[in-house]
Amino acid sequence: MRILVAPNAFKGSMNSLAAAEAIKAGILAACPDCEVLCTPVADGGDGLLEVLTEVLSGEIVQSEVHGPRMERLISSFGYIESLHLGIVEMALASGLALLPENLQNPYETTTYGTGELIMAALDRGAARIVVGLGGSATCDGGIGMAAALGYRFYDTKGKELMPVGASLLQIHSIDIEGVDPRIAATRIEAVCDVTNPLTGPEGASFVYSPQKGANREQVRELDAGLKNLVSVVKEDLKIDIDHPGAGAAGGLGGGMLAFCKAELHRGIELVIDIVGLKKKLAGAALVITGEGQIDFQTRFDKAPAGVARAAAEVGIPCIAICGSVGERIEELHELGIAAVFSICRGPLSLQTAMAKGPELLALTTEHVVRAFLAGKS
Repeated sequence: MRILVAPNAFKGSMNSLAAAEAIKAGILAACPDCEVLCTPVADGGDGLLEVLTEVLSGEIVQSEVHGPRMERLISSFGYIESLHLGIVEMALASGLALLPENLQNPYETTTYGTGELIMAALDRGAARIVVGLGGSATCDGGIGMAAALGYRFYDTKGKELMPVGASLLQIHSIDIEGVDPRIAATRIEAVCDVTNPLTGPEGASFVYSPQKGANREQVRELDAGLKNLVSVVKEDLKIDIDHPGAGAAGGLGGGMLAFCKAELHRGIELVIDIVGLKKKLAGAALVITGEGQIDFQTRFDKAPAGVARAAAEVGIPCIAICGSVGERIEELHELGIAAVFSICRGPLSLQTAMAKGPELLALTTEHVVRAFLAGKS
């Protein structure tokens, strides 16, 4: 019997690679002769770089870049030589986790380092680059990234602006003369797990900037600045960028559209395609997926939902295992998730559950598979 294992990360406890190994151990404890095929997944947030590099037998390359407040730091990107594919995770250069709380302020932060990672991937030989959007410290509409690629932004007096959130409202014109020509010749895809527009009450600033340190006035000014960016981009670059998903990562989604002519994808669908998960389903009797919490929001293209849909398309049952089971999980059945199980067998503190995550996940998986086998006998 073959079982396909395709979990997302259990945040704070296990990355998706470790989760897949724990599930595999549980399967083999219940069925030693089972063929287990591990294909960890991600949905565009944390772990995208790690998952794709591991599954595709690539390498992680270190690169010195500028952080969210233009400090120097050592970051990294993934490169798969056989595919000429670069993997960039913006949070590793422009992420909120890179800053102490007292320095978190999207009015003053930039995605410049993310652009530097894109350039580093090009230098390595990438003909296709996937950029994971999520976990950002920024709300600069991607102008920081663009500046690293060679774009320049000017105010009404012709003064070049710093590529930070506070400059958005002052942008009057965009100079493309210095843009690296490789950008136009490279397929660039941005992946995310949100559908927020760039501007307005559901946009990048109003929804996410307060979480990144912006006060009320700054939230309003950043939204006005992003609206100004939309207008200038439409005038100078002839592109409309306020689409669903453009608000991801402080407007970097929109910036990817404007300055890289990127394709915007929901993360799990692109990851499923890149790792070849649908082909690996052939011959499987069961699919096991999971992540830290599963609830009704999982259906909105979180990783387990994407895996379950792929399994359902070919009539293979899918079971999800998670740390915490949330509300309205019955809504997931129509996606193909037959059942959801928590690894917590009794009252546990969050700290204990996370520390024992791999052990608990393996044990729960063992009992899930034993029940599955009993149902087939």
